[in-house]
Amino acid sequence: MQVGVFAKTFPGTEPAGVLASVRDAGFAVTQFNLACAGLPSMPDAVPDEAIRTIKAAAEASGVALVALSGTYNMAHPDKAVRHDGLRRLALVIEAAARLSTPLVTLCTGTRNPDDQWAHHPDNADPSAWADMARQMEKALEIAERHGVDLGIEPEQANIVTSAADATRLIAEMGSKRLRVVLDPANLFEQADAAQARAIVADAVERTAGHVAMAHAKDRFADARFATAGHGVVDFADFITRLKRTGFDGPLVTHGLSAEEAPGVARFLKGLV
Repeated sequence: MQVGVFAKTFPGTEPAGVLASVRDAGFAVTQFNLACAGLPSMPDAVPDEAIRTIKAAAEASGVALVALSGTYNMAHPDKAVRHDGLRRLALVIEAAARLSTPLVTLCTGTRNPDDQWAHHPDNADPSAWADMARQMEKALEIAERHGVDLGIEPEQANIVTSAADATRLIAEMGSKRLRVVLDPANLFEQADAAQARAIVADAVERTAGHVAMAHAKDRFADARFATAGHGVVDFADFITRLKRTGFDGPLVTHGLSAEEAPGVARFLKGLV
């Protein structure tokens, strides 16, 4: 299991500086974001020069790019917004292939028109799932052409809220390219340590064999997010259970400051 961090944890728009910071904080791998190369996260174009610069920075730093962020609102109530997001996702998937990055991470979306990470009561309407699923089918066609996997993350505010939702979508899509990004802190809102441990354990069991990457974010019992190791998530148990399923992929932390990063790297490496 490789311990990593979101590249956006560190300031800067020059890949060499950002990836050097990732390395110096003690991480071997990263989930990259094109914003770290001076581009929009979901750009209109990815110039060849940007690809060359990112590749050179990864080689110089020794940090592997294990995922590329490609999030847009796949269930936005406006079809035109969904269409534009898919167009931009295609560019991100192509960029991932050019960078030899195996995974592009997604957002299964929300009916909230203003924030793709905010809940909306219409998320439970079957039409929301249907719109998201149509986007996913098209995204998987693009991913298949480029030999890249797509990662969905159960999020309380999104259409896919649970491990059960994730495995349902994978079954519906029928594609080996659709994988799971499992973040224990996104599987619940309010829970004590025992409740959180049970929820996370069930999710690991349900998604066994489908997890491409694990995230390491934490949550306090009152629902606020926390830096890994400071909340109710039992990371030792989470990692042990992942290993038992055969998972040996990246464990990537986020939701922390650059100053906290070295300490979290030491904490996670001590567990894996």
